[in-house]
Amino acid sequence: MRHLINPLDFSVEELDRLFTLASDIEKNPQNYAHKCEGKKLATCFYEPSTRTRLSFESAMLNLGGSVIGFSDANSSSASKGESVADTIRVISCFADICAIRHPKEGAATVAATHSGIPVINAGDGGHQHPTQTLTDMLTIRSLKGRLDQFTIGLCGDLKFGRTVHSLINALSRYDGIRFVFISPEELRIPDYIIDMLKEKQIPFEEVIRLEDSIGDLDILYMTRVQRERFFNEEDYIRLKDFYILDQAKLDLAREDMLVLHPLPRVNEIAVEVDKDPRAVYFKQVQYGVYVRMALILTLLDLV
Repeated sequence: MRHLINPLDFSVEELDRLFTLASDIEKNPQNYAHKCEGKKLATCFYEPSTRTRLSFESAMLNLGGSVIGFSDANSSSASKGESVADTIRVISCFADICAIRHPKEGAATVAATHSGIPVINAGDGGHQHPTQTLTDMLTIRSLKGRLDQFTIGLCGDLKFGRTVHSLINALSRYDGIRFVFISPEELRIPDYIIDMLKEKQIPFEEVIRLEDSIGDLDILYMTRVQRERFFNEEDYIRLKDFYILDQAKLDLAREDMLVLHPLPRVNEIAVEVDKDPRAVYFKQVQYGVYVRMALILTLLDLV
């Protein structure tokens, strides 16, 4: 029995097979419409979510399976003090596979340790968000044709952004990747990631102004400044509009650059950018369904 807690749980070769399967699902959805008949997915979301939860549910329903679960910790026995370990033991009696989101880092690891079914980490605090990373990678692979030999700029909240941390870890295994970290000093990338990149001799630079580097990028990964990760409301208000990608800034970029965003968007991408063909963040959402379908099939050993 396998789990997905960290993007590095799958080798590069396994990821390639997963993305190939996801691409086939995109092209031939009818071939997969009954693969999970009789199977149940439990979505255990202790934190609010729109895209991730509904993407998992859509994925399972597209495969012919069914879904149970909760979308708020207050509507679960967690409100009575039940531990994650006990909850997953109970869920293992009801479902065949579980996707869990939790505000505490490491909660998904605890769940996997005590689970009788495969566990998928759907986001744990500011730590990891592996299925968003798979979504991001499938989007890049599908639209760029490769996962190596490019420069990617990551912009916004790089301190608390779990999607950013997961993506850097995953892409660091591919050849020819160069990172540009674009953030205010207060939200710069954590030291442990910098140390990892230095150890692997992966080139990177840190800048503050988006305009200074956007022309060098193959991919721009925008993120929002997350109010829920701040202890101080004043700091959030001061930093929340630090970066706004508008058409004037996008005009400085290459014609073939892609703009990705894990969503939800607040103010960091102007609505006028949506109609630019380089803006692919809504396509990214659709790729998320395909890759989660492929992941469910893989973890349930149905391929």
